[in-house]
Amino acid sequence: MAKTVLVVDDDPTQRRLIQAVLEREGFAVLHAENGDQAIERLGAGGGIDVVLLDLVMPGMSGQDTLVEMRARSFNQPVIVVTATGGVDTIVSAMQAGALDFFIKPAAPERIIVSIRNALSMGQLRGEVDRLKKHTANRTSFDDLIGASAAMTMVKRLGERAAKSSIPILISGESGVGKEVIARAVHGSSERAGKPFVAVNCGAIPENLVESILFGHEKGSFTGATDKHLGKFMEANGGTLFLDEVGELPLDIQVKLLRALQEGEIDAVGGKRPIKVDVRIVSATNRDLSNAVKEGRFREDLFYRLNVFPIEAPALRDRKEDVPALVDCFVKRFNVEENKSVVGATPETMAYLAAFDWPGNVRQLENAVYRAIVLADAPYLQPHDFPAISGVAPPAPVGEPAPAYAAGPPTAAQLMPEASLAVPVRILDERGHLRTLEEIERDLIQLAIEIYAGHMSEVARRLGIGRSTLYRKVREQGLEDVIKGGSDDHADDVDAQVA
Repeated sequence: MAKTVLVVDDDPTQRRLIQAVLEREGFAVLHAENGDQAIERLGAGGGIDVVLLDLVMPGMSGQDTLVEMRARSFNQPVIVVTATGGVDTIVSAMQAGALDFFIKPAAPERIIVSIRNALSMGQLRGEVDRLKKHTANRTSFDDLIGASAAMTMVKRLGERAAKSSIPILISGESGVGKEVIARAVHGSSERAGKPFVAVNCGAIPENLVESILFGHEKGSFTGATDKHLGKFMEANGGTLFLDEVGELPLDIQVKLLRALQEGEIDAVGGKRPIKVDVRIVSATNRDLSNAVKEGRFREDLFYRLNVFPIEAPALRDRKEDVPALVDCFVKRFNVEENKSVVGATPETMAYLAAFDWPGNVRQLENAVYRAIVLADAPYLQPHDFPAISGVAPPAPVGEPAPAYAAGPPTAAQLMPEASLAVPVRILDERGHLRTLEEIERDLIQLAIEIYAGHMSEVARRLGIGRSTLYRKVREQGLEDVIKGGSDDHADDVDAQVA
């Protein structure tokens, strides 16, 4: 997504010269003839990333325009431009919030360097703000990326639910961002700033679930050398997020139901119940109603958790959000990896938006992360995403991109080696059947790559248990492949494959 620069200058010749320089470097350019018009354009939105502001203009001066911008909370980085201003003028502009300045006429290289530095500074400031909100448990629905109809509905439902303490059940595929939605619910409620405790119920050993959730007293069982408060007490006054709640054992479901109904918990080895004030937000990637029918989940607990359901959409159902997500990830990983990638080329963005992303937002995030680390150009190219670009070559320059008869290409079209027809190579170079062990290894590796290292999904798609999958990964020597992905249970990957 091209970055947009607002050029504010009363001289049309100067505006055209700067526009030519910026467009040659891939930036989009907007114009404003004076300060009033600049404020109007900023107020209209449009995703302006940087402002080039002339200090000497008729009417509202550049200095006054800058002061007005900050008063209206327009936080875009500003680079001031002047032809006659002295040192005092420049100093005043910098004190008012300008990030950089240059004297007209300026060399094109100087302009580009200044703008890229301003973008990097803006990304750093944005990442700091995001981390502050995350640490303070004040993430809101304004921080959720996406303006598609599906995400707009999620935001509206979440904002409505956040105003009360009603239990919320967030359902959706793995990798869609259920915890992000839960954090937004917490940050938009009256509990904002109070504890937000996330628990992955599927990652807790069954014999420790009760102790971890409800706590235990010293000496209550072998190995209980100290008192442990438990997640409910950690979240007291705030929100407890139970991810993959469908993985809880039936006996723990009984205790959870009591905690929800009575507002009190029984620690292991405790003598009396403990009152807690906790809001429960749960999430699952399974159909809990089917689990109820099969007897794997208590019906009364299901109705208690499913008071206010929210369906988190898969990324393939909101592809119009892909450019905004890519832009967000580029900014974040630029800061984390000390890179200066501006964005993705239109051709690259078309590839990313066309792909089905079976691993959803998590897979897209990891793909952008890898691309940022390996990128050696200002803009991400299709070859920076080998899992996608290698299977759907771009059209030659000047020719239209290939059309698909039924809308955007599917994952099978973009990844023919992963289609149902020939998922892996069956025959060797001489036309003989390959061994079962070789075919199995290729199939497991392909599944890990397709589902972005999410081993629970890989195991489910292959029809085997996670422990069996990890054993086969170890036997086939695929540890490096699994560590390159992003598993829901990444913390125990090393232990599983060791």
